[in-house]
Amino acid sequence: MDLKREIAELTPNLIALRRDFHAHPEIGTQEFRTAQKIEDELKSLGMDVRRCLPTGVIGVLKGGKPGKTLCLRSDIDALPVQEETGLPFASENPGVMHACGHDNHMACLLTTARLMANHRDEIPGTLVFLFQTNEEDAGAQDMIDAGALDDPRPDAIMGMHVWSYTKEGWIGIVPGALMASSWYFKLTIHGKGGHGGSPHSCINPIDCAMHVLQAFQTFHTLEMDAKKPTTVTVGKLQAGEFNIVVPDDCLMEGSIRCLHNDDAAVRERIREMIDGVCKTYRCTYDLEYKCGNSLLDNDPELTKMVIEASEEVLGPDRVDDSVATMIGEDFAEFLKVVPGVFFFMGIADHDKGTDYEHHNCRFNAPETVLPKAVEMQCTLIRKYLGF
Repeated sequence: MDLKREIAELTPNLIALRRDFHAHPEIGTQEFRTAQKIEDELKSLGMDVRRCLPTGVIGVLKGGKPGKTLCLRSDIDALPVQEETGLPFASENPGVMHACGHDNHMACLLTTARLMANHRDEIPGTLVFLFQTNEEDAGAQDMIDAGALDDPRPDAIMGMHVWSYTKEGWIGIVPGALMASSWYFKLTIHGKGGHGGSPHSCINPIDCAMHVLQAFQTFHTLEMDAKKPTTVTVGKLQAGEFNIVVPDDCLMEGSIRCLHNDDAAVRERIREMIDGVCKTYRCTYDLEYKCGNSLLDNDPELTKMVIEASEEVLGPDRVDDSVATMIGEDFAEFLKVVPGVFFFMGIADHDKGTDYEHHNCRFNAPETVLPKAVEMQCTLIRKYLGF
């Protein structure tokens, strides 16, 4: 297998796939065109293809020799963002954009699938190509519940993400905790509305909410071990309709992110603080938690394999080991079922304008990264399966 030559031959199609996906982004669970294109591509390679949920697609490539089963995953959904990149292949769907790079992931994994299909007789084992719906809203667990990791059950799973916080030509990876768990909370504080000129006869939930915010800050500075990164962020605060009317209720929404395994204790402590503050200010409350994703915890041995592959593909000393982040990724749910590893493919180059943050309306990845990403995936497949 002349990997570099074959990837070079497939690069025009690789770029065409990326541009097509980029021009036709679709929101999570609504990726109907995207899923159909992926399904058609996989079927053209002679794979066993099935849907998992309406827009999740799984292709299975059985090698010519017995061996282990490896799953590779790509997310497929876009974001509700109006694109402002000015690219000739910019989004044709108003208000929807691949602002997180999933278009690149799909193109790379489909190209990896094509290359492996060309050598299926040489493969000792089975490859599962999993295209996951709705990553931006925790779709991984839905895929798992629908049987994404069954028939066949992989021995390991690998994932990759283009990453604008790491410079182009490098990968980002660490063993263990790489990406934080995320839990979203919705807190409704109930007071007693009334006239703004008679605040003594009211119970203002806004005042209570301000002290809840102060409690969160105190928790950050005084209670959490600095060696256990934890972030409590409030992103939404809504109350009232008129400047002289005290409202009955105040809504607060945000997230709790932990780069450690004590997230359940953190959530319970947050609940205790809310309860105490609300009692002090004579309010009641409703608190709801929703899991965004678990802690993404890389398998140490598979992490070593990724680093070895990067030395072959990118050269020595091209590993950014400072990339652990409070951003979440629902690939973590797959790692609770089977061992796996997740790594970042650096895309940041200021001169190319590819260092905008993810979810930004000007986010873009340099297409020079795509062949290297495919080579990384193919090299990892060969290392893991041993051929």
